Parts: sequence; C-alpha cells; structure tokens
Amino acid sequence: MITAEQVLDALRNVEEPDLKKDLVTLNMIKDVLVDGMNVSFAVILTTPACPMKELIERACINAVIYYVNKDAKVTVHMTSNVTSGRSGAKSMLPGVRNIIAVSSGKGGVGKSTVAANLAVALAQLGAKVGLVDADIYGPSMPIMFGLDNERVAVEMRGDKSVMLPVEKYGVKVLSIGFFVDTSQSIVWRGPMASRALQQLFADADWGDLDYMIVDLPPGTGDIHLTMVQSVPVTGAIVVTTPQEVALADARKGIDMFRKAVINVPVIGLVENMAWFTPAELPANKYYIFGKDGGKRLAEEMHVPMLGQIPLVQSIREGGDNGKPEVLQPDSAVARSFELLAASVAQQVAIMNSNTAMRNAVESN
Repeated sequence: MITAEQVLDALRNVEEPDLKKDLVTLNMIKDVLVDGMNVSFAVILTTPACPMKELIERACINAVIYYVNKDAKVTVHMTSNVTSGRSGAKSMLPGVRNIIAVSSGKGGVGKSTVAANLAVALAQLGAKVGLVDADIYGPSMPIMFGLDNERVAVEMRGDKSVMLPVEKYGVKVLSIGFFVDTSQSIVWRGPMASRALQQLFADADWGDLDYMIVDLPPGTGDIHLTMVQSVPVTGAIVVTTPQEVALADARKGIDMFRKAVINVPVIGLVENMAWFTPAELPANKYYIFGKDGGKRLAEEMHVPMLGQIPLVQSIREGGDNGKPEVLQPDSAVARSFELLAASVAQQVAIMNSNTAMRNAVESN
C-alpha cells in the first residue's frame, strides 16, 4: 500500500529550480491523498506565471512513480500563492504583495508599451494585477487600454473619498489621465505632481493584488523619489533599446535605483525594439538600432536580462487601438511578452525568497 509519508519522501527529491530547495522543505506540497494506487496532491507555486510549471509537474509525477510505486496513478494539482517580500506594518497598500516599477533612462524606448503588456500578460497567467500610470506629465495608459473617455468612480467611506480603479483586460488601472483633459499639457510644479502620485496610491481601493505595475516617467527626478518614499517597492525594471544613446541613459537609470537614497533592487533589464521583423517576412530580423546592446549592458551591470521585444507594427497598432499586443492569439510577439511576464515573476519570487532567508537569519 502507498502511504502519504512515502509520497512526501519521494517529493523531497524534487527541487524548485530557482529556489534550489526541495518542494517539501519549501512547504509547497499540500493535500496529499492516497486511495490504493491513486495518488493526488497540490503543488503551491510562488506565482501563477512560473515558467517551470510543466517541468515541476512532470518531476513530481516521475518522483512518485520511481521512488514509491511504478504502478501509481499520480494527479498533480498545480496552483499558486504569490510570495511577498514585505514585512512589518503594511499601512500603505496592505493588500498588495509586490510593487514593480517600470522605468527608463530616456523617453521613446517603449517603456509604457512594456508596462501595459506586462500587466496584461501577468493577468492572463492568473495573477491579480494593478497598474498605476505614474507618468504624471505624459499619461498614456488611457489610450493603451482604450479608456480615453473613462472617468473614475469615487465612493465616500466615512469622511474620506476613495477612488475605484478602472478594470480592463483583468487589470485595475489608475492614471492621472482619467482626471485631466489629455489634449492639454499638464503644467505642475514638482510638489503638486508628487502629491497627485501619492493620491493614486493612498486614496484608491486597490484591494488584493499579486503585482502592482507602476509606469514611471522617463529619466530620474521627483516622481521616482516620491514613489520609493511613499510605497514599499519590491524592485524596478529598466527598459532600453539596443542603441548606445539609450544604453547610456539606461545605465544611469540602473545606477539611480542603486543609490542609497533610492535603494530599490533592480529586477532586470528589458531590451525593446531589439530587432525589426516585417509582417511579410516573419523569420527575418533586422537590427536597426544595433544588436544585443541590452544583453551587454545587463552583463556589465550584473542584472538579469528579462527579455527582448521585437520592433513590429502590430505592437504600435495595439497601443494606439487600446488593445495591447499580448492579447492577440497565436502571435509570436505576444509570446515575447508572455515570456517576459514569466521571467519577471520568476525573478520576483527569487528576490522574495532571498529576503525571507535574510530576515530569518537576522531574527536569529
């Protein structure tokens, strides 16, 4: 007869590829049930966007068959519980597990396009996602999500008015563009812009989120400082193109997050417009802005290379039409954003695990 203890012992031989410990030690195995030769259990992943999901499932099945009984009929229920590196008081955004800033050293590299598609991709993979358009002077999310004429609902809760984020494509969205005429320029001094950003975080009902994506303005400045001083940022993603002028500014962007006054971990680098692929020649790649500049910068700055996104017309069309490219079925470009989302979730899970281990060591 097969026992639950035998199943757990077998699963001690299955290692989580990123965290480098076995699934039982990581407390990722739940609800082990045995009925004769029928074995079932749940594997609790650290994110629904885990890129190793199928590999882990196969390894679990093989472990039970190899170490317990070759005739076992194994059913694995793959589920997830997104981890968080936050600890202590959670007065600001208590239901948000991870806050991810998307930044760029300069404008025009497709930062907002990456942020929008990343948010939607994470939502499609099963995560609860919010998106803050923190580009106060140039909000673009209303257009990218097809919410140009949207106005945010406000509820009175006690003596406080609370904004309700607009939800589309499974993503909760808030943008300063919902409150101003986007055809007019926003001429605000730094303190006023910073206060507006704080309100998007503090005066809104975000509920429970696995990931909050924050689309920052390009460059370095007041908004970046305000964000890290207002909310506990899990990490930052820096977007660049392969050309040298963009790489120089991306280098400064990475350095900014590493400054003591900011001190935000860099999750990794995204190389946008990595190559041009015409629709009529999908197998061809033309390196208009240079080749692998982002990869070289990632190696130089010792940060993960999260993904390369090609320059194709459909990405631009999706942004203009309010339907991010990642929503397109059977699209190779959409697959690039899906892989990016999986890579981001993977790196965040690793960061959270390392934070938990450091906290455990310090508490002892």
